[in-house]
Amino acid sequence: MSSIDIRAICTELNHLIGARVKKCYQPHYEQIVLRMNPRGADNFDLVMVRGQRIYTSQRERPMPMNPGQFAMLLRKNLANARLESIEQIGFDRVARLTFDGKHGIIHLYVEMFRDGNLILCQEDGMIIQPLTHATYADRTLKKGHIYMPPPASRDPHELTVKDISQILANSEKNLVATLGTKEVLGGSLAKAVIADCEFDGKAAPQDVAAAPIHLSLTKILSSTEDGGFAHLKSTTELNLEIPSVDRDEFIEKNCNAVWPIKMPLGLEENVFRFATFSAAIDAWKGGLDSAALARREEELLDVAAPGRGHSTEVERLERRLAQQEKALSGFDVKGEGQQSLGHTIQNEWVHVDNLLNQVNQAIAGQGFSVVGKMVKDIEWIASIDASKRSMQAFLPDENGKPDIKVTLYLDDSVHQNASRYFTVGRKQKNKISGGVTALEDTKSALSSARKKQAKKEASGQLARIKRSRRLWFENHRWSILPGGNLMIGGKDAKGNDAIVKKHLKMGDRYLHADIHGAPSCALKLSTGFVVDERPPAHIPKGVPAFRLVDKIDSELDDESTLQAATMALAWSRSWNAGGAHGTVFWVKPSQVSKQAETGESLGRGAFVVRGERTWYKDIDLKLGVGLVAINGIPLILASTVEQIRTLCSRHAIISPGRMKKETFANNIWHATGISTDDILGIIPGDVEVLEDHGLIKVRDE
Repeated sequence: MSSIDIRAICTELNHLIGARVKKCYQPHYEQIVLRMNPRGADNFDLVMVRGQRIYTSQRERPMPMNPGQFAMLLRKNLANARLESIEQIGFDRVARLTFDGKHGIIHLYVEMFRDGNLILCQEDGMIIQPLTHATYADRTLKKGHIYMPPPASRDPHELTVKDISQILANSEKNLVATLGTKEVLGGSLAKAVIADCEFDGKAAPQDVAAAPIHLSLTKILSSTEDGGFAHLKSTTELNLEIPSVDRDEFIEKNCNAVWPIKMPLGLEENVFRFATFSAAIDAWKGGLDSAALARREEELLDVAAPGRGHSTEVERLERRLAQQEKALSGFDVKGEGQQSLGHTIQNEWVHVDNLLNQVNQAIAGQGFSVVGKMVKDIEWIASIDASKRSMQAFLPDENGKPDIKVTLYLDDSVHQNASRYFTVGRKQKNKISGGVTALEDTKSALSSARKKQAKKEASGQLARIKRSRRLWFENHRWSILPGGNLMIGGKDAKGNDAIVKKHLKMGDRYLHADIHGAPSCALKLSTGFVVDERPPAHIPKGVPAFRLVDKIDSELDDESTLQAATMALAWSRSWNAGGAHGTVFWVKPSQVSKQAETGESLGRGAFVVRGERTWYKDIDLKLGVGLVAINGIPLILASTVEQIRTLCSRHAIISPGRMKKETFANNIWHATGISTDDILGIIPGDVEVLEDHGLIKVRDE
């Protein structure tokens, strides 16, 4: 967001003042979402992406089951807090949100420049916690420090014709470079003003009149049209007002930028107007931001390459090879550069010696603190570091003007300072031989990995994905039922407690097989799976890909509950008891209680069910197991025979039998490459394979 964008969004969001914070989420490391509850209106999400943007949205967005540390801190300080104001700090790319809650006045600063940050502060400016700690030359963003905004930038609203005339007269760059600096207008606004004036951006600033530029700037900045404007590189007709996957992909691919004001059109450009600036931002970036949790889960999967998503062995080695080739080419260049600086210091012996002597004498007489302030007015010295007893100084060019910047240590002579650069240069060049050996090793490993991957692909195995953590539902028995609903069941007494106390919500259905020791099961109403519109490249065609979401558009009917009853029976002792049929009941969550009758007690994992029950009798004990991908992770799914046949092309139909579950899991592993640890958890017991459609492979003895 530019400073103009932030001023517009702060003005637009002022109508939200009075809304209260309902919940705080952190779906990704760089993103914070405040779920706001305005009086007399629907809830909305205030989305803040550090270094990027702030806007409102009502998209469905999955949220993590366990909030992050910063999200928990926000919940502690902002729970039910009332939004008092949203304002821009000066004309900088910083927005300040002020809340009034049980802890008093709290400020949340959103910085939208460089890497950006979010900083939670007390009323007096004392930092409670930043999203990430950072230290700059003139400010520190850490707990316990007073928050200081970045140095103020010039407000283009305050530029006069005289100011613009002086800027043009004193510039040595072309017109677009002169106006495009952040101290003047910034790149996008400068190009818009030049286009509106019909000037040549490459023209000399001294040849351009200031008055037309000021007139155009005033016209653009004072635009009174409300809304947001998306500049598209396409004239394709598409209903951009209706959110959809097609619309999101179209805008993300074709949009140049969004503006709060109508900017002059470029060549082959089309502009589409939205009702609000937030709506325009949400149309452009909302699809990306709403998938933040999925991106974070993908990044957590790969231990070897955090932040890069899924990685096969071949992909990791290819990245390593590219990095080594780049580093190898840089060793020689950096070595030559360092040695060149050493020679330059020696060539400018008199200049460097004078600088060292003068600075040392000044420090001896007045101290580092005084000299540190004095050097700001000396063109030959960039900065001075008391802790390292060094300074950043400039060496003269052929005209005697400050040119190359070098680090000089005050306690060293000219020769010793030059020797430092010679030593670094030598070390860089010495790395070349070791780098060549490492490069050859990587090439060899990559060749071997490619052969192994080709062999696996030919056998039908999927590329193995390393991941540092399992999906939360994998801690329980789980399945996908018609409509995409998630069903979970306890694996033990502790799991039964978690199913009922943590995961069983209003609208869900509680199921239990009519047999002692059967697991507590929950058929979720809202939590479930939707088709992944953009499956990762490592998921082969033919494998159904899904995303876990917190809210799906589905109803729980008798058909889905009957299939859930089949799963509840299969997860019970009935599977290994030798029976072919069984009975299951379901009740509402309100009928399940941990409160026993007077004089009785309940053990861990046990619950009392009161009231009328709905029974399903003579349920056939057969299951289907098939190959799917959840959040980009290849997994084996166990579900009803009908559901598996509908979802999976590679599947098998099983019933209770004599084949050990470990043997069956090994046969699936040979065919798919999925870890047996991920397979054993979904197999209820020993099996008999009734049908196989490419899911298992019996290894030759």
